[in-house]
Amino acid sequence: QVTLVESGGGSVQSGGSLRLFCVVSGYTYSVGWFRQAPGKEREGVAAIDRIGNTNYAVSVKGRFTISRDGAKNTVYLQMSSLKPEDTAMYYCAATDQLYGATLIRSLYKFWGQGTQVTVSL
Repeated sequence: QVTLVESGGGSVQSGGSLRLFCVVSGYTYSVGWFRQAPGKEREGVAAIDRIGNTNYAVSVKGRFTISRDGAKNTVYLQMSSLKPEDTAMYYCAATDQLYGATLIRSLYKFWGQGTQVTVSL
């Protein structure tokens, strides 16, 4: 069984930075970060697979960086140049299937509880 625990969310002003953490237990092939703002669909933000391939949503490319530390069983999402539209609940998700660094929500089987990110003007 895979479990995911997110942390690192908080409140920051526009232009600021935050680093999210996802501690993973169990075997996973790909880990992704998703976000959901009130009244909106959950969307893929960034993903990384076991061999280090990464994938980013257009809206965050160049501002967010996903990475993983196998020794610490942790996946990070470094977020910079944050904008108010980045405000959302951020979820870590994982799959044990060889889908690559996919941002397709339905391919992820395991989900964390989420961590809130709020960006103010």
